[in-house]
Amino acid sequence: MAQTSGTSTPSTEAQSGAAPSGGGKGLATGGSGSTPARLADDTTQGKTTIAASVVQKIAGIAAREISGVHAMGGGVSRAFGAIRERIPGGGGSSSSTTSGVQVEVGEKQAAIDLDIVVEYGASIVELARAVRRNVITGVERMTGLEVIEVNIAVNDIHLPSEDDEDNGNGGQSTGASSRVE
Repeated sequence: MAQTSGTSTPSTEAQSGAAPSGGGKGLATGGSGSTPARLADDTTQGKTTIAASVVQKIAGIAAREISGVHAMGGGVSRAFGAIRERIPGGGGSSSSTTSGVQVEVGEKQAAIDLDIVVEYGASIVELARAVRRNVITGVERMTGLEVIEVNIAVNDIHLPSEDDEDNGNGGQSTGASSRVE
């Protein structure tokens, strides 16, 4: 997602010119990944910025909407996510939304990387097309940013027999705790 110096300089100048009214000290850095929010709209009536975490959540939700996506993230991130969800106050819902989603957000564009686990039997090529289309549509519609790429890495395939193993003990991880009411 490299920008030419010809396109980043005018936008940086425009942002610098608008800085006195909003004190937008973090916005004048252009395309660097260090600022938490990106300029989505700059009008005479004010500015709208969108945090990269917002784009990350939108992309994660859009990817999960597609039938055939079992989970998001690699094996290690899914394992830590499962542990985090069991801890009270561990931030289970927001971290599960963004697990397996990395974004790079510029002033007007975004690039997204997804790590997914596919249900056994699903056409991976067709599933990837559907996920890519849904993520691009959702992010562009909600943020106004142009999504220039959605890279999808299929890390695993979920087998139906894995559901039987997980559900066979009532969701409990050990036999001893399943005897306690």
